Amino acid sequence: MKLLRKNGLRATALGALAVSSALVLTACGSDDNSTSSASASTSSSSGTSAAPAAGSIDCGKGSGSLLASGSTAQQNAMDEWVKDFMASCKNIQINYKGIGSGAGVQQFVQGQTAFAGSDSPLKPEEITSSKKVCTGGQGIDLPMVGGPISVVYNVPGVDNLTLDAPTLAKIFNSKITKWNDPAIAKLNPSAKLPATAIQPFHRSDESGTTDNFTKYLIAAAKTDWPYSGGKAWQAKGGQSASGSANVASQVKQTAGAIGYAELSFATSSQLPTVQLNTGASAPVTVSSESASKAIADAKVVGTGGDLALQLNYTTKADGAWPITLVTSEIVCDKGNKAATLDATKSFLNYMASADAQQKLTAEGYAPLPDAIASQVRTAIGSLS
Repeated sequence: MKLLRKNGLRATALGALAVSSALVLTACGSDDNSTSSASASTSSSSGTSAAPAAGSIDCGKGSGSLLASGSTAQQNAMDEWVKDFMASCKNIQINYKGIGSGAGVQQFVQGQTAFAGSDSPLKPEEITSSKKVCTGGQGIDLPMVGGPISVVYNVPGVDNLTLDAPTLAKIFNSKITKWNDPAIAKLNPSAKLPATAIQPFHRSDESGTTDNFTKYLIAAAKTDWPYSGGKAWQAKGGQSASGSANVASQVKQTAGAIGYAELSFATSSQLPTVQLNTGASAPVTVSSESASKAIADAKVVGTGGDLALQLNYTTKADGAWPITLVTSEIVCDKGNKAATLDATKSFLNYMASADAQQKLTAEGYAPLPDAIASQVRTAIGSLS
């Protein structure tokens, strides 16, 4: 899906990049924060080499077809990256299918793909399964795409809407069923709310977007969201659609609808987004910048080459959007197929490059902080 780029999204780029330095301090401990993505090194299977100049793509020695699948959250970023990479590296064909994080990880552990995109870190049982295809190694998480999960809605006559976690939980748990419910009216005293029935949409496929959205509800509204969470939707009621693009499409077509999807899909569908009352000094608007402020509380919790991040869903920092995810590429640290290893490393290195990351803001995503991107490139260089 091709985004309609707006000047507003581009204007957030400087803010998102400035905030990223805060994540450097939080996530990286004593790492040398002076290391920039421009000066970080990349490597191919034959050894380490200096990073290519900004704007160039190092194709390495890779060739042939590269299959990958998983998260739909990163689909818009992937579409741009694949197009740019293949324009420079004509010997490599990349086919990424956005089928959801759960299905993508399943295909990866079955040996069907070179890597998978997942909006949730690998679970212990998934790591165990990955050892069957990662000969002598295991699957690891490489953070690649940061971005906010927006709450999109279609309520005729309502252009500005503020909700909080308990109200969202009750809406998606079918406890609040009309748009003029007193709980919604209290949060929107100036809005002319209709008595229209609420039509909540959720993902029908296993999804990291669902996992992160419900992690927010569990953390910020546990009393009103009595579920354990996970990639599969657990609440009763509502309607469903497969993939973020289809959720956004259904919301746009249905009066009274509300759903959740990455900001890039909200923007491309020209849907209004909910503001969140998080307990901060003012309701928070979803944006790349506000997502970066929330990601600033993230910590690296993976071990070894695994760079899994732990997000803070209950942040009350001013201007911080708490419903945020980071999509990671799941790849073998050791035991990758020789036929696709060079191509995999070349493409992953491009994704983690400063040039590729800087393009994310215009697509509605949040670029990785330099120190995290540097760690990712180091991990990619050690893949074998």
